[in-house]
Amino acid sequence: MDRGVRLGVDVGTVRIGVAASDPDGLMAFPVTTVQRGKGDTAVADAVAQLAEIVAERGATQVFVGLPRKLSGAQGTSAEDARLIAGALSERCEAVVRLVDERFSTTTASASMRQAGRNAKQQRQVIDQAAAVVILESALDIERRGNLSKVTEMIPREGGND
Repeated sequence: MDRGVRLGVDVGTVRIGVAASDPDGLMAFPVTTVQRGKGDTAVADAVAQLAEIVAERGATQVFVGLPRKLSGAQGTSAEDARLIAGALSERCEAVVRLVDERFSTTTASASMRQAGRNAKQQRQVIDQAAAVVILESALDIERRGNLSKVTEMIPREGGND
């Protein structure tokens, strides 16, 4: 596994959670929540903030959660995650990959409940916690050497990848 900070991103309709790893990819921890509005301008603003976080942290890879239905099919939330991932790939030097994120929010919520946080206390940080779950999953996939088999790399339109 190459050295470098990795980011996990949980795309939601209202908020986008961000998590980061240490340079060795051993641990994942919450970083921030990017507020998100509706419309193209709001998406561009959110992507700009994400690109700034990538640059500030010197991230080499970004794992964007791809929400799938239980059947494995992709719906509108998956389209939204693809839109954010594609725009982010164009704005940063890091490799952007989509990774299956079924149950990431559910897993994060359960962990937070076990830690004694109720639903109201979870609201502002649940997206960050879900991003941690996404990143931990991606780090595990990477350690096993399965990135190319289990994740989907988002190419830049310029074809430089």
